[in-house]
Amino acid sequence: MSANYQEDNTADDLSGACQITRERYDIKPFTMVIFGGSGDLSRRKLLPTLFHLCHDQNLPEKFSIISFASTERSEEDYRELVKASLEEFGDESLESACWDKFSRNLHYVSGRFDHEKGYRDLAEQINKVSFGSEANIIYYLAVPPSFLPDIMQYISICTEQTGKADTRIIIEKPFGRDQATAASLNTMISEVFDESQIYRIDHYLGKETVQNILYFRFANSIFEPLWNRSYIDHIQITVSETIGIENRGKFYEQSGVIRDIMQNHMMQLLALVAMEPPAGMAANHIRDEKVKVYRSIREMNDEYIDQNTVRGQYAATRSGETRLSGYLDEKDTAADSITPTFFAGKLYIDNWRWAGVPFYLRSGKRLQKRLTEISIHFKQPPLRLFSSTCEIREPNVLVLGVQPREHISLHIGVKHPGIGNQLYPVNMNFDYLDDLKGDIHYPMAYERLLLDCMKGDQTLFARQDGIEATWKVVDPIIQRWESTPSAALAKYPSGSWGPDQSSELLQRDGRVWRKGYRT
Repeated sequence: MSANYQEDNTADDLSGACQITRERYDIKPFTMVIFGGSGDLSRRKLLPTLFHLCHDQNLPEKFSIISFASTERSEEDYRELVKASLEEFGDESLESACWDKFSRNLHYVSGRFDHEKGYRDLAEQINKVSFGSEANIIYYLAVPPSFLPDIMQYISICTEQTGKADTRIIIEKPFGRDQATAASLNTMISEVFDESQIYRIDHYLGKETVQNILYFRFANSIFEPLWNRSYIDHIQITVSETIGIENRGKFYEQSGVIRDIMQNHMMQLLALVAMEPPAGMAANHIRDEKVKVYRSIREMNDEYIDQNTVRGQYAATRSGETRLSGYLDEKDTAADSITPTFFAGKLYIDNWRWAGVPFYLRSGKRLQKRLTEISIHFKQPPLRLFSSTCEIREPNVLVLGVQPREHISLHIGVKHPGIGNQLYPVNMNFDYLDDLKGDIHYPMAYERLLLDCMKGDQTLFARQDGIEATWKVVDPIIQRWESTPSAALAKYPSGSWGPDQSSELLQRDGRVWRKGYRT
C-alpha cells in the first residue's frame, strides 16, 4: 500500500493572502500657520513634506498654508522662496499642475513674534483663507524655544478671532531645558490650548521601523514570552552620527548630547522596547505604558553617574589626507567649550519585567558609522554542548535597525556543514527594501506625523507627563556633569566609536558594544 505525498505550500507565500492597499485619509479642510515658515526647518522638512502630500493627493481639496515670520516680503516672493526650497530639498519635480495647486494656497504674513500687531494681521489672514467652523487650524511652531514665551503671550489673539474651528498646535523639541522649565512651558501653553490640542513632535517616532517595534513585539507570540529578565541578558541602544553639529553651534552649546538626543529620541526608543502591552492602540493607552517605563527607571545619584556614564567631545584628527574637524573648530562654539557631544550610560528599569537587566545607551556626533539600532542580547544556554571555531561563543541577538538600513535581524547559531561538529553564527534577516518589494510607499517621518495631526491622532506625539518623566531621568546627569565641568570630559577622535571609557563601561560587565549591522 503506497501513500501519495503532495507538498503543501499554502503557508509559504502569504503575499496573496493579505492584500495591503495604500491607505487614504479622510482629512478635513485645514489651514496650517507655520511660525518661522521661511526658516531652516521649514525649508528642509516641512514645506517639502507638505508638497509631497499634495503631490500624492493625501491633502484635502481645500487647504491653505500661512507663513508667519519677521522678514518683510510679498506673497509672490515667498512662493519663489518655497519653490527654490522644493527644488533643493524635495523629491518631486515641480510639474505645473501640482505646483500651481500648491503655490496658490501659500500665503505670507510678516510680523514680530513679540508684537501684538503681527498677530492681529495674522488672525485677519486666517479668517480670509480658512474654510469655516468645520475646518482645522494648525499652528506649527518651527522656531527656536526662546520664541515660545512671546508666541504664547499673543497667539490667543488668533485663537479668539478665528471662530470655532478645531485648533491644534505642534511644538518642536526641545520641550524645555529641564523638568522645571518643561513644566513652566506647559503651564504657559495650557493657558491657551488643552492637552488634546497639543502635539509635541519628535520626528523619530515617525520612522517606520520605530513604529514597527510595537507590531513586532506584540503581534508575534514567539518573542513576547521571552521579552523579560528570565531570558534577556541586556539591551543596547545606539544612536550614532558621522556628521558633526552642522552649523548649529549656538543651539548645541546650549543643549549638548543629553538634551539633543537622549532626553527625547533615546527615551522614546527605550520606552517602546521596554513597555508593557497596552490595553489598545489608542493614543493614551500607548502613552500610559511609556510613562510607566520612565517612572520605573532607577534614580541615579552622583556616585552612580560617575561610575556608569561617559561623556565626550569629538576632537580633530586626520584620516589619510583628510582632516576631520573637531567640535572646537565648529562655527559659534566657544574656544574652551566643554559641551559634550557623546554620551554612554547604563540604566536599570526597576519593575517586574526588567529587574536586574542593564540597558546600555550611547549616542554621539562624528562617530565611525551612521547607525540607529536596538539590540536585544539573550542569555547564553546554561551548558556548552557544542564546540566552536570562534574564540567567543556568541549569544542570540535580535537587532531592530532604524537607520540607515531599516531591518530586523536575528543572530543564531547553526551547525557548519562538514564532518565535524562546529557551531557557526548566522543571521536571519528581514530588510524593508529587499523583502517588501513592489509598489511600497515609505513615508517620510514628518509626512506620517503631519497627517496624524491633521487626523487628530496623538499616538506618535509626546504627552506632558511623559515629557516631565524623561526630564526627571536625565536631569541628575546634566546637573552632575555641569557641577564637575571638565575633569571627566573625554576627547575622542572624529571618526572613532567614542571615548575608550565607553567600551570599558561594558567590559566591566563582561560585555562589548555592537558595531552595527553586518553588511
